[in-house]
Amino acid sequence: MEENKTLKRGLLPTLGLYTTLAIVVGAVIGSGIFKKPAVMAEVTGSPELMLFVWVLAGVLTLFGALSNAEVASMIPETGGQYVYFDKMYGKFVAFMYGWALLAVIQTGSIASIAYVFAEYSQEFSALILPRFSTEIEQSITFTIPFIGKFFPLENIGIKAITIGVILFLSFVNYLGVRFGGHISFIFTVAKVLAILVIVGFGFAYSDGSVANLTTDSVTFSSDSKIMFAGIIGALSAAFWSYDGWNNITYIAGEVKKPMINIPKALIIGTLIIIAVYLLINVAFLYVIPIDQMAGSNRIAADVANIAMGPIGAMFVAAAVMASTFGTTNGTIMVSSRVYYAMSQKGLFFKKIGESHDKFFTPGNALILQAVWSCVLVMSGTFDQLTDMLIFVSWIFYAGGAYGVFVLRKKMPDTPRPYKVWGYPYVPAIFVIVATIYVIATLYTDIESYINGDSEIIRSVFGLFLLSLGIPFYLYFNKKNYSNN
Repeated sequence: MEENKTLKRGLLPTLGLYTTLAIVVGAVIGSGIFKKPAVMAEVTGSPELMLFVWVLAGVLTLFGALSNAEVASMIPETGGQYVYFDKMYGKFVAFMYGWALLAVIQTGSIASIAYVFAEYSQEFSALILPRFSTEIEQSITFTIPFIGKFFPLENIGIKAITIGVILFLSFVNYLGVRFGGHISFIFTVAKVLAILVIVGFGFAYSDGSVANLTTDSVTFSSDSKIMFAGIIGALSAAFWSYDGWNNITYIAGEVKKPMINIPKALIIGTLIIIAVYLLINVAFLYVIPIDQMAGSNRIAADVANIAMGPIGAMFVAAAVMASTFGTTNGTIMVSSRVYYAMSQKGLFFKKIGESHDKFFTPGNALILQAVWSCVLVMSGTFDQLTDMLIFVSWIFYAGGAYGVFVLRKKMPDTPRPYKVWGYPYVPAIFVIVATIYVIATLYTDIESYINGDSEIIRSVFGLFLLSLGIPFYLYFNKKNYSNN
């Protein structure tokens, strides 16, 4: 009887390969590809260098996915990377990873991606969105140390839509993983098709030029420090666009044949993402020279207007909305499983580790995640916070790839349905490059602060935000020890 009760309270494996693949692609292709090419054009100044950075970031992401796939194949448990860190380094590192996801990384991503959806909805709803005057917006002001002022009433109409999207998708995923999986599949297909339409119209544009792909319209500085900073800045933008590639591991316990389907989805999905990103960037460059691209705030809309005419802006808005809606859904779905797994291990509130009796979903974890994401939306600080912790996530990415070596020593006899291709070179290269990226980011942040270009050292403050989880770990660990 007790065994049946336990089964009923668990999470059911209902996701097949195609849905799993859609979640991988859908979790990555969001708003970044529509926003970051202009940033990368500005910091590189060269079409060849810009495309090289996209390829480099894609190959590194693939190396990370290949490394992660081996671990996923041998530990197919809900919670993914959190569970892996527990096996690799112990519960403290695992908890700090989960804390970072809940405090900022994933909840901040949910808030910022859903906010982009709401921003582009203005193309269709600008006349009905409520908005206060600037004086009223700034009448209620709060100041967060090191982050600055924020106004909860600012852009209240957009924030209301953002919160509505978060609550709606959280409710959908509360009702069952199948619902969320179907939404991910539908919107992933929609966003990829929309991107291909933009690419098709771009290449069909008669005044486009292949010369834009090879001719440096902007002369990039020969100063090695400026070149280095430019590459790091471009990599940061590209990494943000590729981020989310390992999200599927969080939901491993709900995937059919996870030891086979998760590695397949990670590898095939990453290759699809690299191909899509290269295609759309080449199309952008074909239509608009890199110097003009660097000055664009909405590069996809600019290209669509040129190649498709007046309807282009509305089409791009719809494409961005489809893309961000699907990505928000995928992030909400998978991230909640981490907090569920933390609770199951005794390192979080007990209620968060309970699954719904009827829907077999981590309902309480979804509610917690939705509430905190909405708080971040109202604060308006999610982009700043996410920027501060994005480099922290790469510390964990490096740790996850290094864990392949750790587990081969700690768990040599555990079956590995998939072994990372190119071992030991592929995971080693990923660890080395990720480490260099983290150190370089810290260095450039400190130099920017010293030169007066930044008010805070974002990466250091990111580490500070991470350290705030230590008291929570001590509390939950002590409570768990007492209960045992």
